[in-house]
Amino acid sequence: DTSSLLTLIMASELSAKLERQRLSADGVATPAIQRDGPFNPYTAFPEFSRKQIKSYQTMFKTYDTSRDGFLDLMELKLMMEKLGHAQTHAGLKEMIAAVDDDNDGQMSFKEFLMIFKLAASGELKLEGLKEIALATSVDVTKEGVGGAKNFFEAHAKKASSGSAFEEEIKAEQEERKKEAAAAAERKAEFKKKMSSFH
Repeated sequence: DTSSLLTLIMASELSAKLERQRLSADGVATPAIQRDGPFNPYTAFPEFSRKQIKSYQTMFKTYDTSRDGFLDLMELKLMMEKLGHAQTHAGLKEMIAAVDDDNDGQMSFKEFLMIFKLAASGELKLEGLKEIALATSVDVTKEGVGGAKNFFEAHAKKASSGSAFEEEIKAEQEERKKEAAAAAERKAEFKKKMSSFH
């Protein structure tokens, strides 16, 4: 019976959490989760462009409702529901376990990026994780076949370019300059219109 199995799993998780809280309250040090220094997604995942990583980060932050830097079971549940692919409790736990390198029962941004790395290499097995990876890929219905062609050609060009990050940074800086110039122009136009009222 799956409902009794889920109840048993949830009860064991709750008792483990309560035990950690009790030990902490008693002043007993609980084992800390090992972390390997500061995480830099751009160096850890060089196969992704800055734009891709920012897109993944936006998606991650959208569902990290607690703003703790992790997707827990409930946040992942919300994500899957919003993507139209609701999962069972056991399915969600399996999804987290598939990428949970530090076995903390939640998904860090680094572990979240592993979904896309595994998808790109064709190693992603779980359907739920595949749906997350597909959620950020090109939508041919919106872009059209020509748009999809351009999307993939651009990615191929970036992959062959040795200084893709430098080019992206320069493009971002140019975009910011254009936005600042447009804002200054709008401000000057607004002041000009305001002066006519005085």
